[in-house]
Amino acid sequence: MTSRVANPHPEPTAKVPVALSVVVPLYNERAVLPLLLERLTQVLQPLGISYELVLVDDGSHDGSGVYLLEQAARNPTIVAVRLSRNFGKEAALSAGMDVSSGDAVVILDADLQDPPELIGSMLEAMRAGADIVTMKRRTRAGESWGKRLSAHLFYRLMSRISHFKIPEDTGDFRLMSRRAVNALNSLPERNRYMKGLFAWVGFPTHVIEYDRDPRAAGNTKWNLLGLIGLALEGITSFSIVPLRWASALGLLAAGVGMSFGLWIVVGAVFHGNPVAGYPSMIAVTTFLGGVQLLSVGLLGEYVGKTYFETKQRPLYVLRDVVQSPRQASQTPTPLKD
Repeated sequence: MTSRVANPHPEPTAKVPVALSVVVPLYNERAVLPLLLERLTQVLQPLGISYELVLVDDGSHDGSGVYLLEQAARNPTIVAVRLSRNFGKEAALSAGMDVSSGDAVVILDADLQDPPELIGSMLEAMRAGADIVTMKRRTRAGESWGKRLSAHLFYRLMSRISHFKIPEDTGDFRLMSRRAVNALNSLPERNRYMKGLFAWVGFPTHVIEYDRDPRAAGNTKWNLLGLIGLALEGITSFSIVPLRWASALGLLAAGVGMSFGLWIVVGAVFHGNPVAGYPSMIAVTTFLGGVQLLSVGLLGEYVGKTYFETKQRPLYVLRDVVQSPRQASQTPTPLKD
């Protein structure tokens, strides 16, 4: 068993090339891991290609990391990656892609809402010429109408305000060629919204629609605040349109305030109307103050991103990367796309 420890990024020379890497970022998913490995094995073994399962533990505290080490000790197709703490899904996903060595890389969530049985169809699309195979959700079983509606609206908002097309109703579940993965790995930014980066790198893309299943076990780790934060991260990472909206709102507020003030002056001079007094003043002041605070907060989001990028800290820190040595018979010729 080999172990690579404490490097922010693993050395390329330590990788064993395979045809397919399946990258699975996870956090506190111990309950679903046995089923995940069983289904992946059932799907991948009949394909007759070399593969690896890059399972990235993002600082779990439910025993997920220990379980991965145990499985990696007895199964050479499993690469157990443990981060030094919880860095977030986007960082864990980036770590998995850095460690992966496959000619093709599939990204899959540990909860099995995205069926691994579709990997064969994804590989066929890649062989037909696609560098990226995007999986579009046709239905979302096991999710509330509120979450489905908010996701529907968010993807369409992102598509409108971005200067490039971000596919609608797609998550992280997708396949990428090695050159697409290398392009993603070369991006230096620390504030990452992966769904946007997948689209930003371009390359020929094929879309497959599928029905999303309910979670196989455990509970979602995303709460309302987390989803709002992810949405804000996506919007501010790929568009400056919100800043323009804030400017437009400020201009509108100034115009309204000026018109209201002019109306009061004209009424007092020509008609002798008494000045309305404190209620109208407080209403206008409160409105303008709200616009200013909103604009300053929005500007702060962009400035904060710049601040963190200038620090140039690594996106993640590895605790260890563990994999058992492969036998010669276990490393057939990698897949050619």
